[in-house]
Amino acid sequence: MRIDLHTHSTVSDGTGTPEQVMHEAYEARLDIVALTDHDSIDGWGEASEVASGLGLGFVPGIEISAKDRWVSIHMLALWPRPFDEDLVAMLARTRAARLTRAREMVGLIAADYPITWDDVMEFSGDAATVGRPHIADALVARGCFPSRDAVFADVLHNGSAYYVPHYAPDVHDAVRVIRAAGGVPVFAHPAAHARGKVVPDRVIRSLAAAGLAGLEIDHRDHDDASRTRLHDLAAKHGLVPTGSSDYHGDGKLNRLGENLTSPEAYEALRAQRG
Repeated sequence: MRIDLHTHSTVSDGTGTPEQVMHEAYEARLDIVALTDHDSIDGWGEASEVASGLGLGFVPGIEISAKDRWVSIHMLALWPRPFDEDLVAMLARTRAARLTRAREMVGLIAADYPITWDDVMEFSGDAATVGRPHIADALVARGCFPSRDAVFADVLHNGSAYYVPHYAPDVHDAVRVIRAAGGVPVFAHPAAHARGKVVPDRVIRSLAAAGLAGLEIDHRDHDDASRTRLHDLAAKHGLVPTGSSDYHGDGKLNRLGENLTSPEAYEALRAQRG
């Protein structure tokens, strides 16, 4: 059984609609796929309906923006109740902060590159969550860079002079909200050093005590040494090891099913639904 628990659509920063992502998952011979757009559940209905028609197992999810002090953390929330009041409020506040941050960053970048806010909105379309990838797409369209990855490496990374931080909930609070909403929290790409600072092992230990369910270990941003360390941490703290593509369509090199979650790990996560 082929299971991929981390994908994105045009609801956030993917390039395919929820319907297209489900069709692509079917073509990639996946059996079960999660849609985990950033801070939004808006794609669930469309994705679930299409997946059902294809005979594809669907997991409703979210990739929640969080932080530990000043370190950015992404937390997958699988199977949460969509209308839980605390969850809805947390997501709305984060989306609003992302939008404000994106506007501020475009203002800074426009001093050196031919880009306007209208350019960014053209690429964000109907996305519920507007973010840096849409800025990247606008800069690529203007001919300033060849790809999203190149834009992030030059002007959109966390250490860039153009970078502006945004509100995100404390990660321990995020885990508690996910659990209270009946969801299952999985720490996304916890050792992705190329994205910026990562948290020390003690934070993972603390999160496990707070209700963390799993660690996304098999991910293209993790080298072999990181995967070994994370497997050791998962075993030590009773966390479920997962693997995922973090698929974004044409926006990134990641391909559906390039990393997978085992059926045993999937069942261990599913058993924790509230």
